[in-house]
Amino acid sequence: MSNNTILVVDDEVGIRELLSEILRDEGYQVALAENAGQARNWRKQARPDLVLLDIWMPDTDGITLLKEWASGGLLTMPVVMMSGHGTIDTAVEATRMGASGYLEKPVPLQKLLNTVGRALRGGQGKPLTILPLASLGRGPLIADLKKRLEQVANLRTPLLLTGEPGTGADLCARFLHRPNTPWVEPDTLAALTNAPFDLLERAKGGLLFLKEIGDLNRLAQKGLLLLLGKLEKYSVRLVCATSMPLAGLTAQGAYDQRLYEILSGLCINVPALREHREDIPELASQILSRCIESGEVPLRQFSTAALNGLRNHDWPGNLAQLTGAVHSLALTCAGDEISADDVKQILVSSSPTQAVAGVPLNIPLREARDMFEKIYFEQLIDQENSNMTRVAERAGLERTHLYRKLKLLGIKLRNH
Repeated sequence: MSNNTILVVDDEVGIRELLSEILRDEGYQVALAENAGQARNWRKQARPDLVLLDIWMPDTDGITLLKEWASGGLLTMPVVMMSGHGTIDTAVEATRMGASGYLEKPVPLQKLLNTVGRALRGGQGKPLTILPLASLGRGPLIADLKKRLEQVANLRTPLLLTGEPGTGADLCARFLHRPNTPWVEPDTLAALTNAPFDLLERAKGGLLFLKEIGDLNRLAQKGLLLLLGKLEKYSVRLVCATSMPLAGLTAQGAYDQRLYEILSGLCINVPALREHREDIPELASQILSRCIESGEVPLRQFSTAALNGLRNHDWPGNLAQLTGAVHSLALTCAGDEISADDVKQILVSSSPTQAVAGVPLNIPLREARDMFEKIYFEQLIDQENSNMTRVAERAGLERTHLYRKLKLLGIKLRNH
């Protein structure tokens, strides 16, 4: 027997009964809704493991309901659309919005069971994979970002996403990913040095997302250049992200000029969270809802004053930092309501007077990075008694790149 609950939303009683009977016979638990209103209420109270959603309904059509769930951060389960007289355009729009499948009525029994099984397997363990751009906010800045992404959605040109760490470049890349095609996001970029074409093979016909490409050494930069030349052959859309100023690195000679020119040909900036503060209260509530739904934290809610405290903070770590703070607040607050004092306490550790590894947090990212790198390399050189081969190995840099970096940071070498 399966514990999976499937919500069937259809205005035709015959279809509801038929699907309910088939799915219950297969061991699924089934909930029924005859219109969007009932489905909306059901979803507010619980998260089903899968929704079978009819497109044509009398009160609100299925596509509109899907969009509503997506923009409210409630599309955290697989949704399969159903239609007796749908067009291919409608099916494409549905998958664009995050639907994980499409069934034409009357639905053949085996096709129904295969689609349901596949959708449930795809949704297990990662119910939040379909994160809409609403997870970045809904204010004018994010609306503009969405418009820019939509304009480049059908291009095959490599896209460079720039912005501070934690702003959500991965969500923008996900927005451009076409359903039912490969999504490849390597944990490290070592493959660019060792086997760039393996990445293309894995991403064939889909999207390859490379994070923090400002950190690449010379060999990896060469690998990325090789890879760029073969994108068309493998039919891969490449999206790169960086929080480092590539123009500056190129001017310093640390970044390949040709590589920079190709990557900067199509560039979109992802705004920092403090630039669209109006989104913070809704984002914090969304993050809290997802934590509660996944069972990580008990039932909690924010007081208005707490949300205001979050809204007024600068969030140097952006969305990633906000997510961590909300998670900590939900786990550590004493009552059912998260108060302004709870928020104050948790934000002390992020206050600009604090320092991480001796680097103050009230300076621009570039300066903080340089300070950290100086401390990092001075300690490595000290630990390895100025053995530069070992320092280069431990830092994962080529010797020439290492010397250039030390010169830029103003580090003088002893015994050398």
